[in-house]
Order: sequence, then C-alpha cells, then structure tokens
Amino acid sequence: MIDRPPVLIHRRAGRDLSPADGLSALLTAYHLRTEAEKGRAVDRADALPARYRTEILSPHSAFADDVVVIARSEGASVGCLVVTAPADGRTEIRRLWVDPAMRGAGVASALVGCALDHAAQIGASTVALSVWSWRTGAIALYERLGFTVVDSWDTRDGLVCMERA
Repeated sequence: MIDRPPVLIHRRAGRDLSPADGLSALLTAYHLRTEAEKGRAVDRADALPARYRTEILSPHSAFADDVVVIARSEGASVGCLVVTAPADGRTEIRRLWVDPAMRGAGVASALVGCALDHAAQIGASTVALSVWSWRTGAIALYERLGFTVVDSWDTRDGLVCMERA
C-alpha cells in the first residue's frame, strides 16, 4: 500500500477563485489529456480550443455562477470538479480531474461526494454528468456512487450521459 499524505476538499464559489487555488493547472492537464484521448493532441494550453483556454485563463469568470471543488494535498491542488448552478432542479458535474499521481487514493470519490452534498444542500433533485465512453474507470466510479446511464442530451459521439436523483 502506498502511504499518501492527507487530502483536503475545499468548495468555493467560482467567482471567488484565485490563482492560488491551482485550478488553472488542473484544467490545463484535463483539457490536454482529453484532446489527446479524442485524437486531437496538442502540447500546449494556447493550442487548445478557445472555450477551453478561457476556462484555464479565467476560471473565476468561466465558472462565476458555479461551485468549484478542489482537492489539496501538502499545499498543492491535486483534483477538481465543477458543479453548475442549478436549473429546473438539476445541476451538473463537469471537469472532474485528479492528478495521475493521486489516483487510487479516493480523491475522485471525495470530490464527487462533496458535489453531491452541495447539490443536496441547494435542493437539486437531479445531478447529471457526461463522460467519454473510454473513461471506463470514471464510469465505474459514477455507477458505484449511484449514477445511471440515461438517454444522451449531447450529440457528440462517445459521450455517455448519466444522472443520479
């Protein structure tokens, strides 16, 4: 068993984010990896599509109405996710990312758990998410946490849509 330092989970209003939160680096890693998995690898953040660069450069603006959950360990940000502002009783989890060195330590489960707690606190009746079909580990995690596959609300090939009531 690998001995790892403790991980603390922090929930912040998107508009209150600061560079010290480390979200930009996590989003950069997330988007670079996702583009590579889609077969469109780029080696720098400035080569990503504009909408992703906006998230990276200005997360406090991109996620101003949302809540961002950040996992930190030994002063470094090691994971994140975004919980969208509720609409019609539904909120969505986006951008789940855990530093590869921290995977297997329960960080993703803790992030999603915090997101689910937040959704319950704000009265959301449904939590939705979408995940690429090749991310089988993430799909298995979501299923363990009570999410089920639903009809897709997104037309992109390979995207699996899931919800939890």
